[in-house]
Amino acid sequence: MEIEIWSDIVCPWCYIGKRRFEAALERFERRDAVEFTWRSYLLDPSAPRTPSETTRAMLARKYGVSLEQADAMQARVKSVAAGEGLNYKIDLTRHESSVDAHRLLHLAKASGLQDALKERFFSAHFIEGLSISDAATLSRIAVEVGLKADEVSSVLAGNAYADDVKADIERAGRLGIRGVPFFLIAGRYGVSGAQSSDTMLEAMRTAWAETEGQGTGD
Repeated sequence: MEIEIWSDIVCPWCYIGKRRFEAALERFERRDAVEFTWRSYLLDPSAPRTPSETTRAMLARKYGVSLEQADAMQARVKSVAAGEGLNYKIDLTRHESSVDAHRLLHLAKASGLQDALKERFFSAHFIEGLSISDAATLSRIAVEVGLKADEVSSVLAGNAYADDVKADIERAGRLGIRGVPFFLIAGRYGVSGAQSSDTMLEAMRTAWAETEGQGTGD
């Protein structure tokens, strides 16, 4: 059974959603028959490749609130993340482009390292406070998880996989996806947002039961 997950690396709820999905998958009776793919999504396609402001400042500007109100928004997310075992240092994050990171995720898919790279990018951004628009940082992380240095350098030096990122985003639009994370299960069942692991598990069980005899199960 295929599960496609649209998310953005700079989306704090997407990392929370990843943890909840993993918890659900661990409990799913047919987990060995599940294959999942990370799809690209950009919360802000205009985000700069060279960050010039903190996420805190961006939130205040975007929503027209005070910096103190932006702090409260981040504190809430940090508290929810802690409940999933994630020690967010969200005050260190900056408003920046994730396009190059998404391109590397498409490179990683071919070698079966996509999920490992996704995890490291999330951790780098939200827990280590590293820049995920910085080429040197992206390259180091990608090589750490097992990608070949020359292939990573080639992707970052050019525009490889940009069309794949664009295709994911355009498909999200056709599916009516307006926010992430978004989980498409068996091509038919959508789960929007960082739902609880119980909700995710129920969705997977329902999808399996209703598609098993139609070629997507056993």
